[in-house]
Amino acid sequence: MRGQLRPGERLRLRPMSARFGISATPMREALLRLVSEKALMLDQRGTAVVPSLTLAQLLEIRTIRMDLEGRAAALAAKRASREEIDALEAIQEEIADCHRKSDFVHAVDLNTEFHLALCGIAGSPILYDIVESLWVRCGPIISHLYDGGLPDWDPHPHVLVIQALRARDDEAAAAAIARDIEHGGKGLLIHAQHFGGEI
Repeated sequence: MRGQLRPGERLRLRPMSARFGISATPMREALLRLVSEKALMLDQRGTAVVPSLTLAQLLEIRTIRMDLEGRAAALAAKRASREEIDALEAIQEEIADCHRKSDFVHAVDLNTEFHLALCGIAGSPILYDIVESLWVRCGPIISHLYDGGLPDWDPHPHVLVIQALRARDDEAAAAAIARDIEHGGKGLLIHAQHFGGEI
């Protein structure tokens, strides 16, 4: 989810076990679980590989995220505590600071944190698991989020989400996060199109 693995990268068992300081058996089980969740794939030799996404797959994931994260935002608007909203606001302030400094690597991490925290506030664990799995599938290309530069937000949709949560406005919260997903992810689409539909 943090873009540290690139499409086509092979995750060989022994080096991965050494990297995480665990034996081969639990590492193999972890890799196979990620394969079952479509976060990784196996090549002809049975080595785990970071998959590519087609442009069509990316667009489908975006549509699903807009629906599910919109639902999560609407639920969050009905149940978010002041402390939870303040925590989201603090994340967004850090994102804005990263934008000012052009620290897009950290901004990508914080953006992921904001979206998953919002889904967590919704109090719907199954929905959260599904959304998290979609973020995992997009992980290898998430570092390209800002390929199109900074969107011309005024204000940023995250700010509108926070305002909607404070106002208990579920429709506004859903609309704001959907707008963020649709327009804020243009860098990913640019990257996909640049590589001829393959990411």
